[in-house]
Amino acid sequence: MRVLVISDVHANLTALDEVLADAVNMEWQGRTGFDAIWSLGDIVGYGPWPNECIQRLQQFTDHLRVAGNHDWAALGRLDVEEFNREARKMVLWTQQQLDPASLAYLRGLPDRPLLHEAFTITHASPRQPVWEYINNGSVARENSGYFDTPYCLVGHTHVPRIYRLTPGAEPAQVACTVYGPVYDRDISLTGPHSLIINPGSVGQPRDNDPRASYALLDVEQALWRYRRVRYDVEITQAAMRKAGLPERLIVRLAYGW
Repeated sequence: MRVLVISDVHANLTALDEVLADAVNMEWQGRTGFDAIWSLGDIVGYGPWPNECIQRLQQFTDHLRVAGNHDWAALGRLDVEEFNREARKMVLWTQQQLDPASLAYLRGLPDRPLLHEAFTITHASPRQPVWEYINNGSVARENSGYFDTPYCLVGHTHVPRIYRLTPGAEPAQVACTVYGPVYDRDISLTGPHSLIINPGSVGQPRDNDPRASYALLDVEQALWRYRRVRYDVEITQAAMRKAGLPERLIVRLAYGW
């Protein structure tokens, strides 16, 4: 099975559509397209098209998804004081935009990690599925005991990364090696280790690269491929300005931070 792995769409329909088109048309291992979508949370928040992004993903019948912190916040399940000033504004704005169908969709998102064969799927971390940031080797190592599958897929940081966790001589000793993404090359996931893997963000990258980030996964062969796709950032920015959204959030899209 070939899976399109996405995270942190953040209501950026322009970026999402480019990712979907790229994944549909990309030839990999002798064929094009994908069989399923795994969405790692934060479909809404920050961007100007929360309902439209939900509707787009609902078009795919084989769509595994989990809840992110912005998805929860849009439902009032997180205190907005947990967010910075601009993010709080976006939470309140998103709450006002969501239609009944979108609210029902968000309410149905699981808030616990999901399992699919060798993969654990969650938003933030297996230890704290909605909120914790795995942004360095130390935090990744602390999470090693919270999933039992060989591989754990996470989002939340908006930065594509692979954390390789290798057991040490003692049960409590785990070594962690951090890898940045290598694009358009097959990455074999197999080995005497477990992996925490982040595909990066579709709608709001934060690794100084404004292109939408996603990955393709061959489940049976345990092969991973990172992809970056350019999208028309100015279209998203124009829609955000029209809606009166915070200027800093608009500007940052062009720089990927």
